[in-house]
Amino acid sequence: MSSLKQSILLKILCLVLVVGIFSWLFLTYNTYGNWEFALQLRGKKLLAFILVGISTAFATISFQTLTQNHFLTPSILGFDSLYIVLQTGLFFFFGNQHIELMQNNFLMFAINVLLMVGVSTILFFFLISREQENLYLLLMVGMILGTFFGSLSSFMQVMLDPNEYDKLQGKLFASFANVDVSLLQIGSVITLVVVLFLWKLSPKLDVLHLGKSQAISLGINVKRLQISLLMAISLLIAISTALVGPVTFLGFIVANLTYQFIKTYRHHILFIVGSLIGILLLVVGQFFVEQVFKWNTTMSVVIEFIGGIYFVVKILKERKTT
Repeated sequence: MSSLKQSILLKILCLVLVVGIFSWLFLTYNTYGNWEFALQLRGKKLLAFILVGISTAFATISFQTLTQNHFLTPSILGFDSLYIVLQTGLFFFFGNQHIELMQNNFLMFAINVLLMVGVSTILFFFLISREQENLYLLLMVGMILGTFFGSLSSFMQVMLDPNEYDKLQGKLFASFANVDVSLLQIGSVITLVVVLFLWKLSPKLDVLHLGKSQAISLGINVKRLQISLLMAISLLIAISTALVGPVTFLGFIVANLTYQFIKTYRHHILFIVGSLIGILLLVVGQFFVEQVFKWNTTMSVVIEFIGGIYFVVKILKERKTT
């Protein structure tokens, strides 16, 4: 085994060890001997961390390879804004009836996923499948739609009843505290299928990493690969967002930390390391929110704050190097 492979294997083993230690700490800290209750409550959250961490890592790394840009994440396609306008629209048009609709978690989960995947599918087929070189047009349309959805959400929110607006705010922040176990089961099955699909595409992603022209010359059907990747990415992000809410900067942090931690273009390795880093960040973040900040803030606020700073630092560093 070469020294490079030994170094990569050692880093992965270290990550597995650190993730295991912090997971054990998260499950057992301050339980006061009430192990069964703590494991049942926190074990549900840990499953959500694993699901969201893996989904985010696979989706963001694939998306950045597709766009050849380490600053872009799938949220640029307007998924977060679409989720917000959907939740706001339900409160705006149905009011108290929506409260009853919210009791059916499976129906809400299905509506959210189907609408987000449906809109993205329409975009992909109209902007990529019919013409050449339209990937960047798709990104621009996604940004415009995101702005439009944001403006529409703001318009509806200012017209809401204050009580309904207060309940809506609880739905718009990412939360791992009230994840439905039944949704975790169906979400895990769908995520596993999509993740295996992207894992199978890893050799093609390694080639696409060289550039579109090189991929075409090496026999890759780039247009078909782009549509397949975008469909898989939209499904992963839709499931993650429908389960816990929008977490905009998580994918950016996970993907860029992965590139810095492991110097390789092999997507099999990037997916493994990215998933471990994603799970670790979520477990550590929730531990600090629960045990240090004592629930005075939400994990999404911490992630957005750190992610915003990291984004600015990356831009300044990139500017100096160019």
